[in-house]
Amino acid sequence: MTTKASIVVIGTGGTIAGQGKTTVNTSTYLCSVLGIGELLESIPQVSALANLQAEQLLQTGSENFDNGHLLAIGKRIAELLARNDVDGVVVTHGTDTIEETSYFLHLTLKSAKPVVVVGSMRPPSAMSSDAALNLYDALAVAAHPSSRGLGALVVANSEIHTARDVVKSNSFKLDAFRSPYGALGIVIEGTPRYYRRPARAHTLDTPWSIDTLRTLPKVDIVYAYGALESSAVAAIAKNARGLVFAGTGNGNVAGHLIGPLRDAARRGVRVVRASRTGNGVVLHNAAQPDDEYGWLTVDDQAPLKARLLLTLALTQTDDTNALQAVFERY
Repeated sequence: MTTKASIVVIGTGGTIAGQGKTTVNTSTYLCSVLGIGELLESIPQVSALANLQAEQLLQTGSENFDNGHLLAIGKRIAELLARNDVDGVVVTHGTDTIEETSYFLHLTLKSAKPVVVVGSMRPPSAMSSDAALNLYDALAVAAHPSSRGLGALVVANSEIHTARDVVKSNSFKLDAFRSPYGALGIVIEGTPRYYRRPARAHTLDTPWSIDTLRTLPKVDIVYAYGALESSAVAAIAKNARGLVFAGTGNGNVAGHLIGPLRDAARRGVRVVRASRTGNGVVLHNAAQPDDEYGWLTVDDQAPLKARLLLTLALTQTDDTNALQAVFERY
């Protein structure tokens, strides 16, 4: 008989722990009401997947998460992964920032054991809720040996996504989560099937460890739009260590914004050009003379992912060439 995996399920709140007044409340409901123990008890089928332990680490919507929350989640997961009696971890999480937390874990955890972050677009109380199946699938992924060594994963709508790529692309649809290169695999009848692996370095192959991180530098995002004023850019950059500029198209920068972004770079703020489209490659020294201005480019990272990567990179170096290499490697 095959020994079942031992999985710890960490609850942090979110829609997956929400409750509506009626079954037709799919968008109007109270967030973060149910405890992780209640969620697991409502899905008795999960007991066949793994030996489960549950703990409530947080109980709030993920829109409230800041750097301190990321550090707390990461450190607790690292403690659990270090135990010989734990084979993997599942984190229930609000969908609003699930792609941020999972990517932070993807870059900072030092273990090959599966870590799966999961949420839902509808609360468990709603008609046709995705909460139960998403959690069931996440546990199935975490418990399966084929999930080792893939970094942090996000499971939603029966798809398995790498944390590096996945983004929330819709405010209410069940198929809200997308990866620009497609999912890594799918879950069918409680079994994951993989069709590709992450190509970029993660977890054991990154220089950042959650065990040694205490604080994170301030990195902000400026989103380009037609009426964005130079004074607004300057104000945001004033107190930042790093600034991701989510430009239009191929990371384009309006003429009147070049000055304040160059000034920020001269003061030591690490300015990174990204695209507000959230997809595609922003080429270095293409739309702008980045080397001349002391700017960086994101390669293919969405602005919110680029913020996290720059945040971690700045904990170890301030050199522009080294920082640019980080975006090209991870």
